Amino acid sequence: MSNIHSSSFPSLRLRRGRSNPWIRNLLTENKLTVNDLIWPIFICEGENKKEEISSMPNVYRYSIDRLDEISENANDLGINLVALFPYTPEEKKTEGGEESINSKNLICESLKKIKSQKNNFGVMCDIALDPYTSHGHDGLVNNEGEILNDETNSLLVKQALLFAEHGADVIAPSDMMDGRIGKIRNKLEEEKFYDTIILSYAAKYASKMYSPFRDAVGSSSNLKTDKKTYQMNIANSDEALREVAMDIKEGADIVMVKPGISYLDIISKIKSEFNFPTFAYQVSGEYSMIKAAADKGFIDEEEIVFEQLTSFKRAGADAILSYFAPDVARKLKSGN
Repeated sequence: MSNIHSSSFPSLRLRRGRSNPWIRNLLTENKLTVNDLIWPIFICEGENKKEEISSMPNVYRYSIDRLDEISENANDLGINLVALFPYTPEEKKTEGGEESINSKNLICESLKKIKSQKNNFGVMCDIALDPYTSHGHDGLVNNEGEILNDETNSLLVKQALLFAEHGADVIAPSDMMDGRIGKIRNKLEEEKFYDTIILSYAAKYASKMYSPFRDAVGSSSNLKTDKKTYQMNIANSDEALREVAMDIKEGADIVMVKPGISYLDIISKIKSEFNFPTFAYQVSGEYSMIKAAADKGFIDEEEIVFEQLTSFKRAGADAILSYFAPDVARKLKSGN
């Protein structure tokens, strides 16, 4: 048998840096903290409601009077940003999505509630039409079924301004219409909302991973066609760089990649190319798959969640929207 300790053996043994917890801790390159977490919240009409979403176990729709629970948890856990998404009643959905600019819609009323409190977190509001349209698309649709880019932008600008007027700290266009970032930024500047942050869903792919989210906001039953004419081709990566470059030029403060785990290469390329604040979204399908596999006993939920969220950090994400945010924050706070 040859001597494995001969002089020909490599002098650098990388396993030395993995031999004990203390050295692994010292050499850890990326560390997940509560400052990396953004908590998505679903809002519904009614009173004293906390409805579990069937396709997203342990995720709920809250009526506005139950938002105190969200505020208390976010403040206690040190979460810096919550993201609001509405579950609009069917009778308020129209082809033109007029409810999106109703000053008494769910998001505006939620902003009033949250902003009346002394909270330590910011509030992000999604800018898109899909929760408000009878056809379930993010934009306006003509008689031929085409998504109307410029006409949609005009409505998105009004929606963004309305939410800013009600105290939204972060405006997050998720619609993928061309040119909307510039138009929204110009209107916010014109109306002196100089400090309102624009977080652009800059590289949002036409993924099949959004189905539970569409259940959560009630748009799945409305949507009869796919979104491939405006969301990105899942096979493309250079295109994501062009999307990001355009949104940065138009005035975005932060860009985001959606979905997450299948698009770590996109996060890495964007961060490397632009050295710009870059977020990721661990989307509903990713959440629900982990929950389903854990429920079957196939995986360890906690270990997988930390592994995936850490992989976002390793790829270059500065923060992550995740439905696991409160559970992860609680675990990090406990120090266990």
